[in-house]
Amino acid sequence: MTENLTLSAVEELAHTQVHDCYQCGKCSAGCPVVERMDILPSQLLRLLQLGRLEKALTAGAIWQCVSCMTCTTRCPKAVDCAGVMDALRQLSIEHGVAAPAQRRTILFQQAFLDNIRRNGRLAELDLVRKFKTQGFLDDLSVPQLFKDALLGPQLLRRGKLHLRSRRVKDRKLVGRIFARCLADNGHANGKRNGSSPLAGESVRLVPRQG
Repeated sequence: MTENLTLSAVEELAHTQVHDCYQCGKCSAGCPVVERMDILPSQLLRLLQLGRLEKALTAGAIWQCVSCMTCTTRCPKAVDCAGVMDALRQLSIEHGVAAPAQRRTILFQQAFLDNIRRNGRLAELDLVRKFKTQGFLDDLSVPQLFKDALLGPQLLRRGKLHLRSRRVKDRKLVGRIFARCLADNGHANGKRNGSSPLAGESVRLVPRQG
């Protein structure tokens, strides 16, 4: 599944150079969720340096990362460790090696991004409806379907849950942002798989950095 995958694919998605890491351990020392990880962030980077991409892609650590950017900020060599985590999550989904336990996490991320793409901002009830429906159809878990349902009235009273969805005025701008991301990812996919990009180069708003 990952035979043709190389480190350059990770680096292109993350816009960073993994081999710049010299294992000082600052990323691991500063990570607020490191105790929940099966592999330390610095160890994950070392696996990539050694070419052990499949072990890195199947690590539980990439799903524990909360993208707080502490590791990236602390790195003395400007290695974007958080970006590497994000790239590994994306590649694990693309290559079908994400752990089954992460299925609901992936469904939530997809529902969230689709929600933002359509509304330009978060529409809470629409997100709950789509995530709960897709999750139930995926595993038929009734407890998960009604989990946290009692929090709804509390959120309504505090103004944290809106019954009516609100959309931003300039949704075309949001659409262009998503189109650019698809163009960048499609460009990377084309290089990895020898296929055409998901979208044309003309969709990009500005040249990619890195």
